[in-house]
Amino acid sequence: MDAKDILKLIKQLSNLNQEELARELGVSFVTLNSWINGRSIPHKKNQFKIDELYLKYSETKAISKDVLGAKKEIVFKKSKKYKNIISFILSRVDIFNQFLLSLTYNTNKIEGSTLTLSETSAILFENVFIKNRSLIEQIEAKNYQTAFVFVFDFINEKNSIDKGFILRLHAILMNSVRDDAGLFRNHAVRIIESNVVTANYLKVPALIDELVKDINKEKRDVIAHVSEIHTRFEQIHPFSDGNGRVCRLLIQAAS
Repeated sequence: MDAKDILKLIKQLSNLNQEELARELGVSFVTLNSWINGRSIPHKKNQFKIDELYLKYSETKAISKDVLGAKKEIVFKKSKKYKNIISFILSRVDIFNQFLLSLTYNTNKIEGSTLTLSETSAILFENVFIKNRSLIEQIEAKNYQTAFVFVFDFINEKNSIDKGFILRLHAILMNSVRDDAGLFRNHAVRIIESNVVTANYLKVPALIDELVKDINKEKRDVIAHVSEIHTRFEQIHPFSDGNGRVCRLLIQAAS
């Protein structure tokens, strides 16, 4: 892991701003900025200081050489602060709405939505119709809002995920958008610009049943678990459209 990666992790772990971090390391803001942006490399003495500071804030015995592994450490460390993160989010309307807005905007943006963040906010929270924007895109935003609330209620009630839950998610997300909302596909599909081979549509129900069993198993590593679920779901590709949106909500419930 490079010095710039370690410094970024230290900032995340410590919540120090760049000026404060520079003071901790005994260097100028300009020098630290150069390290973080990869324009220069710290000398051995300064690298030792960086390593010590990482150990101080991460409370680990050795610096991980795996950036992804180090980021997972941060997530797990922060998660320990909340015994029930769902209850906490539901208790804070401001946090809930910000989470809803961010996920709605970004998940639909991935699928090609042209709505801006402010337009998405107006649609969700003010029930505004945006002129000169696609009606379908606006329906998709409202549908995602409904699906998001549905998922949070589902998680809060500690229900087990089943095939009906997945079909219900699709039905909500594709309501008034597709005639086959809530139904598995009955034809072959392929993922554009991908070499991933999707499942035969005749096998979809059985493959989803297998996936659901694994989703509900006890999980030691949540991040690895949801990553595997996401990969398998996309390979099954159970719906004609909306697979990405369904899966991004599914892994919220699966975690």
